[in-house]
Amino acid sequence: MSIQFVASSELPTKWAKFTLYGFEETDSKKEHVALVLGDIDHNSPVLTRLHSECLTGDALFSLRCDCGSQLQRAMENIAQEGRGVLLYLQQEGRGIGLMNKIKAYHLQDVGADTVEANEQLGFPADSRDYSICAEILKYLHIKRLRLMTNNPKKIAALEQFGFEVAERVPLRTGQNPHNEKYLATKVDKLGHLMSDD
Repeated sequence: MSIQFVASSELPTKWAKFTLYGFEETDSKKEHVALVLGDIDHNSPVLTRLHSECLTGDALFSLRCDCGSQLQRAMENIAQEGRGVLLYLQQEGRGIGLMNKIKAYHLQDVGADTVEANEQLGFPADSRDYSICAEILKYLHIKRLRLMTNNPKKIAALEQFGFEVAERVPLRTGQNPHNEKYLATKVDKLGHLMSDD
């Protein structure tokens, strides 16, 4: 896989004025962005979030997941720190795409959990590819991170690509009655960490 830098611009938000970097995969033409704030080009670990696109949660305010809430909290945390990076990755539905995600939602409506729904559609529980992140982070000259995540697989993937994850920063937010089963499945079947340790 290869990532090509396309362009950058300012992106003012209610939290801070970020610099927005656009990237495109040369083979699939999938598009990803990095939001960058402050001076990230030195040796101390950079507060970082790897966020997979979630149209339903991020843009349509769905309560079925905690994605939108995590995205906003991550941007807020970076703004408060004055320095950090958020990668927004075109990997909807843990990599299965938007239409398949809607099919998975239908299966969940009739009793499947999120892992079972993906598997019933013929996909792995999680199809995301973190080599994308490695290429973008290398482009941004980031080697050491403080990673905002509840997913230990993200830490393992980055370490496998040679990055140092100096700290896991828990990102617990967005719990509500509509996503209790979803969050429990992430813990029980995907190994997510819901403590602050």
